[in-house]
Amino acid sequence: MKMVNFGARSWLCRALSTIPSNPLRVCVVGSGPAGFYTAEKMLKAHQQAQVDIIDRLPTPFGLVRSGVAPDHPETKVVLAYGAESDRVLGIPGEDLNGIYSAREFVWWYNGHPDCRFLNPDLKSTDTAVILGQGNVALDVARVLLRPTTELVTTDIASHALAALKESAIRKVYLVGRRGPVQAACTTKELREVLGIKDLHIHIQQDDLVKTPLDEEELKNNRIQRRVYEFLSKAATSGASHPCSGQRELHFVFFRKPNRFLESDERSGYVSGISLEKTVLKGVEPGKQMAVGTQQFEYLGCGVVLKSIGYKSIPVDGLPFDHQKGVVPNINGRVLSDTSKDPPVLEKGLYVCGWLKRGPTGIIATNLYCAEETVAAISDDIEQGVVPSSSSLPKPGREGLLQLLDNRNVRVLPFSAWEKIDSEERRLGNLTNKPREKLAAWEELMKVATE
Repeated sequence: MKMVNFGARSWLCRALSTIPSNPLRVCVVGSGPAGFYTAEKMLKAHQQAQVDIIDRLPTPFGLVRSGVAPDHPETKVVLAYGAESDRVLGIPGEDLNGIYSAREFVWWYNGHPDCRFLNPDLKSTDTAVILGQGNVALDVARVLLRPTTELVTTDIASHALAALKESAIRKVYLVGRRGPVQAACTTKELREVLGIKDLHIHIQQDDLVKTPLDEEELKNNRIQRRVYEFLSKAATSGASHPCSGQRELHFVFFRKPNRFLESDERSGYVSGISLEKTVLKGVEPGKQMAVGTQQFEYLGCGVVLKSIGYKSIPVDGLPFDHQKGVVPNINGRVLSDTSKDPPVLEKGLYVCGWLKRGPTGIIATNLYCAEETVAAISDDIEQGVVPSSSSLPKPGREGLLQLLDNRNVRVLPFSAWEKIDSEERRLGNLTNKPREKLAAWEELMKVATE
């Protein structure tokens, strides 16, 4: 396998040759977990295969390196990452300073070079609002509220740790359109944020009242029942008001953002959010959606983090469904034309991970996703669907390297990452951390090419 500084996060696979006398040649675009996981399965299914992995970054592993919270080292295992952009709310004021996507913020504290200089202003306000109540939102809340003494020995980026030590944030609001029954987090993430030392938890008792439709949702969903139980317990087990100087986490249910408000004192900066109250409306058995009531309230803040979903980015020449944010496919087989019946396949091109199904699921989801794609490749090889080099010559690895050279793209082999890895571990050892991530492009390239 080779890693080169090229391509897009997520996972695309092109079968390059299938003649029995020659090894199967496969190119994987994206060195995130979905790419590595699927490459591994390809090599197990086809032991003579040649697999190359390419990526635009000089560091592999995608979300495992740049998306998992630093205080979750045990979570750094396979998890597909194929979305490098963010959904937008499309409401007034969204471009004000002080408003960030949760993805940018997570990349910032995890040392991703694209967000090294994000520099969120955590000093000018004591209140941050996080829009969303999924696991990423809870990760961000935990990093903002957890004592920095507990983050020192993690692999959090040093620039982020320094900023968090000086942070003035003392109140974090987690805002969701629906209620506690529909909260999109897992019990593990919720339990951890609720367990932060000396943290006041606030949940409106009225928000915990369940309707018959809520009961129907909970009946067949064990995880949601546990989440609801945790929230209910948290609402009643603590003090009704915070102590002086105590940090606060507020769960705000049945609210959706209507517009962001600009500060009178700081032109161009956010000072708060107008939230519309919502009610739930049943749309199908076991599913309710939030609808606005035209009742509004104001929530003041100086920092907003939008955790409303990731979005994949289209690549020139690649089929892409802009509405769904995925490459159109059937069981991982890329479709070049979905307007015909049956849809036309792009022979030899496959997709896996978030680029295949959207930014959803947990670790195990990616296992099944990769297995499905590899099964499709194997079936196509067996059926002779994938074009062979005799009918459609493909230069493979050598051709790719030649193309990159013609375009003056610097290629970094896997040994370059090993140099980065060694240096990060050495620097981390000096301060009793697992590693000290090199977070600037200049630093990464310097070490990689020494």
